[in-house]
Amino acid sequence: MMQFKTIQEEFIAAIRDPSHPGPADVPAKRMAVYRELFFNNVSGFVNSAFPVLKSLYEPDDWHGLLRQFFSTHDCDDPLFVGIAGEFLQFLQHREPQPHDPVFALELAHYEWLELVVAIAMDSPQRRAFPLAIADSDAWHSRPLALASHARVAQYHYDVERIGKHFQPQSPTIAPQCYCLFRNQEDNVSFLKLSPLTAQVLALLDTEPGLDVTKLLDRIKALYPTLNSEVLADGLVPLLQQLIHKGVVVEKL
Repeated sequence: MMQFKTIQEEFIAAIRDPSHPGPADVPAKRMAVYRELFFNNVSGFVNSAFPVLKSLYEPDDWHGLLRQFFSTHDCDDPLFVGIAGEFLQFLQHREPQPHDPVFALELAHYEWLELVVAIAMDSPQRRAFPLAIADSDAWHSRPLALASHARVAQYHYDVERIGKHFQPQSPTIAPQCYCLFRNQEDNVSFLKLSPLTAQVLALLDTEPGLDVTKLLDRIKALYPTLNSEVLADGLVPLLQQLIHKGVVVEKL
């Protein structure tokens, strides 16, 4: 058993690091095939999850980044979205290099979040309001929640604009708030949020089940200097817009 474990560890080390010779009884050509197969498989997952980030690196620099990830990072999740999350963790703990874009971490998080939203399971405890209810006042007393596929995030760069022709070198004056969600066509979309709207969605995420009255009370407590009537007048149409987009749903 100990001998098998030793051989297994040597095989894994040789897969991850081309300089490692590998088990003595495995031919070098076969080892090279295994090594290329595993590396290409993991690289394919990362390339698919982070297409914009990849496009901003020189091919050799990107290949070196993937090689470093493959060789040094211990992945705990073999699934597609799991490997994308592992790559994000790798970037967060890696020493930045001169050729890295200044916004690399935020862009990587945004692209990873798009993937998370795309595959998020719908919760049976949360459902979209029927159009007839959304267009009436009937939802005002219903328990509200953030849709199970929606995520709220904050960045210091306009991550949704970043690409070959837009690469900001300094952060925005104020942090940018986003909500990523799946629209009615089941495609990933986003909303750029005001800080107040982001706070509303964060409350519905952390305290699902609030109705309009309770939600308004929470907002008033967080923003005591704002006019209560202005908050009340703005909250209902805001929530109604978010309900129509499927971002705010009913908690069952």
